[in-house]
Amino acid sequence: MYKKIKNIDLKRKTIKDFKSSIKIPLTLILDNIRSLNNIGSVFRNADAFLIKKVFLCGISGVPPNKDINKTALGSTDSVEWEYYKSSYTLIDKLKKNGINVYAIEQTENAILLNNFIVESNNEYAFILGNEINGVSQDLIDLCDGVIEIPQFGTKHSLNIAVCSGIITWDFYNKFNSL
Repeated sequence: MYKKIKNIDLKRKTIKDFKSSIKIPLTLILDNIRSLNNIGSVFRNADAFLIKKVFLCGISGVPPNKDINKTALGSTDSVEWEYYKSSYTLIDKLKKNGINVYAIEQTENAILLNNFIVESNNEYAFILGNEINGVSQDLIDLCDGVIEIPQFGTKHSLNIAVCSGIITWDFYNKFNSL
């Protein structure tokens, strides 16, 4: 029999516990994300899988914001975040600090997500692009690589909130199995 677990029995971390928890070596970069609800959902995914940090860039909205909060459900308080006007400046800084930067996009020679190997001594940043245009070619050119989520239907397009859930869950599992 399956009995639904009550919220009080889920053993959720407090915000203080979350902030002091060891995070997985993954940062998410949200580049020019239009939908505040998508941004809030990415924060929830980041909280769920102990992501190190979320960077909000360009036109992406920032907390506090009622539409972000609607889907973030308080995760903007637990997940570390920072705003950068320019993704280019941010990527340059991350790469100078030895962080491997990957675009999540569909390109020639992209690594399929199931073939992407997480190395235990590396730190990573994944760029999620605008809902209409994706990650720009200029940003892709700055990346260490591109990861593609295999898709088999007619659209070959995922909402960035869904995409962030898939890639963070996959990374979390791969990292914790090292």
